[in-house]
Amino acid sequence: MKAVFLDRDGVLIEDVHYLSVMSKIKILPYAADALAFLKKNGFKLIVITNQSGVGRGYFDMNFVNNTHRFINKQLGGLIDKFYVCPHKPEDNCGCRKPKTELIDKAAEDFEIDRKKSFVVGDKETDIELGINANITPLLVLSGYGVQYKDGTKAKKIFNNLYEAARWICQEGSTV
Repeated sequence: MKAVFLDRDGVLIEDVHYLSVMSKIKILPYAADALAFLKKNGFKLIVITNQSGVGRGYFDMNFVNNTHRFINKQLGGLIDKFYVCPHKPEDNCGCRKPKTELIDKAAEDFEIDRKKSFVVGDKETDIELGINANITPLLVLSGYGVQYKDGTKAKKIFNNLYEAARWICQEGSTV
């Protein structure tokens, strides 16, 4: 099985910095089309997200889970699963990106072939996650991506998720 591991904020939805109110969720343009294209081409779609607002007490996991159900509904139910790190950076857990615990769990749960898979994110921690997990990392310039484009270790850089999805399905298999 092949997969695209996606960051949430800045890739699928606008990054509003500690999303704590459902009314602030805004799906990014072309996100649903990108996911549909990837799904049509046989990819599992898995979100890997750091949500330290839980550990900081800004919101709870129930809110995060409700948010994910809402986001997935808005995206046509195309996300196969959301994996969440609820810890603060100083907790030094194994599940916070760029550490690989969540991606390792997802790869095991779905029997993912890492060589045929991709990590798409808008921050260098997403790119480092891909590198650490031996999965091709791609940077999108939506969200915070512009801040990282000059020094990134990403395999390729795209304006948005839709451009990345097109490349993954058309040329990415030759990586």
